[in-house]
Amino acid sequence: MMRAYKFLMRPTVRQEQALGEMLSDHCSLYNGALQERRDAYRHPSKTNITYGMQSAQLKEIRGFDPERQGRWSFSSQQATLRRLDKAFAAFFRRVKCGQTPGYPRFRGVNWFDTVDFPKDGDGCRWDSTPHDPVTRVRFQGVGHVKVHQHRAVAGNVKTVSVKREGRKWFVVLTAEQAQPEPLAPTGSVVGIDLGIANFLADSGGSFVAGPRYGRKAAEKLEAAQQALSRFPRRKAHDRTANHQRAVEKVAKLYGKVRRQRLDHAHKTALDLVREHDFIAYEDLKIRNMSKTPAPKPDPDQPGNFLPNGAGSKAGLNRSIADAGWGVFLAILNAKAESAGREVMAVDPRNTSRRCPACGHTAKENRPTQEKFSCISCGHNAHADTVGAINVLRAGLVRREAQPA
Repeated sequence: MMRAYKFLMRPTVRQEQALGEMLSDHCSLYNGALQERRDAYRHPSKTNITYGMQSAQLKEIRGFDPERQGRWSFSSQQATLRRLDKAFAAFFRRVKCGQTPGYPRFRGVNWFDTVDFPKDGDGCRWDSTPHDPVTRVRFQGVGHVKVHQHRAVAGNVKTVSVKREGRKWFVVLTAEQAQPEPLAPTGSVVGIDLGIANFLADSGGSFVAGPRYGRKAAEKLEAAQQALSRFPRRKAHDRTANHQRAVEKVAKLYGKVRRQRLDHAHKTALDLVREHDFIAYEDLKIRNMSKTPAPKPDPDQPGNFLPNGAGSKAGLNRSIADAGWGVFLAILNAKAESAGREVMAVDPRNTSRRCPACGHTAKENRPTQEKFSCISCGHNAHADTVGAINVLRAGLVRREAQPA
């Protein structure tokens, strides 16, 4: 199995400058390759430019511009061209499926923050000074950079990436490891119901409160964004020092909220994986749930529109994004696979409207957001707990129906 590690780097001033130049030059390569594809498509001949054709031009490009392109790793430049090729492959896949295409766009320097090295030892070297008590990673054109390695790396390092986040630099490793020993069986099964008021309710009647980190930071974010809005929009190299500080303050606040959500998701998922052998959850279509409501034209007054609840839906969409369900479910599945646990997604329809006692399903069974009261048998419970129980039952039925 493959596992990722992310460590903070501590470059010197010159190394930080070199890392910035590396990102800038790879960004130029990406944009140049994108421009070549656009020009070829607009040409009457409709020439199809492929990754192989652009990769074959690298040697000539490096010789023509040795100061900017020739100093960096050849394989990392190939990885940048592969990134563009994948963007075009995804574009054509979406066109074929009838989805919103999303044509690949040019990247500004501030929007190009990662350089990949496909193989450790080719243009980079993890732990390049093994006899030194300080861990270092070496990059071609940069040198040996100190790394704050807060945990050991198990397995063989396969790929290395450089990532910039604000003013911080990180090295991201992927290591191939043997499949770890599964956790000891607990004999416990659980269903979970994700929500907003409560982040999670399980079939046993327990709740995990919603942290709502975004809402807690909303006041500070609003003030920081208002301060930023006073500056005219400019490119990064044209910003004043005060403008740049305002940009970094907003990015810092958003980064903190993101890290808090990740930390909460990791801890919650780890608790579930340690305590239960089987976990069932709702297969939520989060993107559909957070769509903006369609406008409602007024049939009596052409050009005018009727209220469509967009204001309240915007608040709900913010709460859904703040909960971070998608990130949590991805982490849960990864941890369960590593621990030898079973995770299953089930159809979420009517899970909070079906009575777990008699099986009666009706919209009236849920008079409020939290209360469940069956109109057939009178069973009363918390609506999220009822949903989690029904999710577990559906998961167990699906588990039994699967072929061995």
